[in-house]
Amino acid sequence: MHILQQENSDRQLTQLIPYIADLRIKSRLEDAFSVYQPDVVFHAAAHKHVPLMELNPPEAITNNVLGTKNLLDLAISYNVGNFVMISTDKAVKPTNVMGASKRTAEMLVLKAARTSGKPYTVVRFGNVLGSRGSVVPTFKQQIAKGGPVTITHPDITRYFMTIPEAVQLVLQAAVLSSQNSQGQIFMLNMGQPIKIVDLARDLISLSGYEVGQDIDIVFTGLRPGEKLYEELLVEGEEYESTAHEKY
Repeated sequence: MHILQQENSDRQLTQLIPYIADLRIKSRLEDAFSVYQPDVVFHAAAHKHVPLMELNPPEAITNNVLGTKNLLDLAISYNVGNFVMISTDKAVKPTNVMGASKRTAEMLVLKAARTSGKPYTVVRFGNVLGSRGSVVPTFKQQIAKGGPVTITHPDITRYFMTIPEAVQLVLQAAVLSSQNSQGQIFMLNMGQPIKIVDLARDLISLSGYEVGQDIDIVFTGLRPGEKLYEELLVEGEEYESTAHEKY
């Protein structure tokens, strides 16, 4: 998606131009860079589904790793001023193909920042409440059907953030990264992780039902590559607070 801004007599209009491309086809990406000459690239394209990527590792590697490298090569070639890649907490001590592919992509961005001197950066997310990949919409659908609510493991925990927090983190990263050309990873201060079973119980209760009587909770077992808990920090990396209170 490319954004063009057009001057109007009273206000500035934003025009969205859809541009369909496969990250793995570098010639197609180069056409986009050549035509639109972007100043900033927000790189959100990735295969993110953990169990599916366990079954299809070549897709995770070629899309998430080689696709990221293609974008970085073109960003440097076309002198793009800023590059922000959206990553995941699953990149920390990865136990699955998806997480490993995103960790590799993170390292490519940091290397590109160091070698080019550009303020290219990574934003590392936890789970985003209300997004298509969030458990909340799934739980709501299961509750609406009368249950059961399915959870992989009773002890599984996750960090959560809201959609506005996620959007703000990405936009703030584009600004804050301009102060450092050595490559940075930004993370939201997400507080303490939440047990998924507690989240399910709260949603059932807020829907006016009682766990065990009206709606059951069923544990289905961990999926391939799934962790009991996620981590935010990589051993050996140095972290410090930014000028923004939440990062």
